[in-house]
Amino acid sequence: MTFSIAVAGKGGTGKTSVASLIIRYLQNKGLLPILAVDADPNANLAESLGLEVRQTVGRILNDFQGEKLSIPPGMTKEAYLDYQLNGAVTESKGLDLITMGRGEGPECYCYPNVIVRKIIDELAHNYAYVVMDNEAGMEHLSRRTTQNIDELILVSDHSVKGVRAVAHIKELVSELKLDVKRQSVIINLTTNGIDPLIAKELDRLEIVPSATIPIDEEVRRCDLELKPLLGLPDTSKAVVAVNCLMDGLLNRE
Repeated sequence: MTFSIAVAGKGGTGKTSVASLIIRYLQNKGLLPILAVDADPNANLAESLGLEVRQTVGRILNDFQGEKLSIPPGMTKEAYLDYQLNGAVTESKGLDLITMGRGEGPECYCYPNVIVRKIIDELAHNYAYVVMDNEAGMEHLSRRTTQNIDELILVSDHSVKGVRAVAHIKELVSELKLDVKRQSVIINLTTNGIDPLIAKELDRLEIVPSATIPIDEEVRRCDLELKPLLGLPDTSKAVVAVNCLMDGLLNRE
């Protein structure tokens, strides 16, 4: 049975880092195989995972729509597109990655979103876990590309705006009646606990964070040096916080 995790929140909250550390946790626990999904057009999950992406869904669709195709005899256009889309899966030992990337034209976001959803639906049963890193804001939620998920992890940075963005996403999930079994809120990039003003906003919005993740110099250094977060030591502050979060979430299954 596949367990699906989606990570969402406004831009700059550290969603990709959180998604990467979740994947690190699953790998170290031997909870394999994992399908990672970079559903952000500004794709950078691969770098955090130390994987090289040779093809994206957006690029494949753009090429497919813009070129005169030489389709092999006996193969339909749809079947040929499915064949090409297999190239958007970056494979590694126990961890595969699908990258949406950026398309072109007026429907550059909508159509790749639909295709990513289709690929996930077709492949998910082959994996123990699916971890999806969503684009900034609520695009994937509003287009129903993260429905049927077991755990929606909403990431806020240590700011009132970030907390309010999380509240908006929670409202949207309810309005769209998305099939989300559970929701958890993370306050990321904290210094010395949660500031009283942010705590007051959380109380007003009736949000109880499941975890806080402190600012971690080791994570910042990895980002600067373009090193994968999967290689962070167990003593990393962010690693410790995410590991504790995931222990709690998976024990609630």
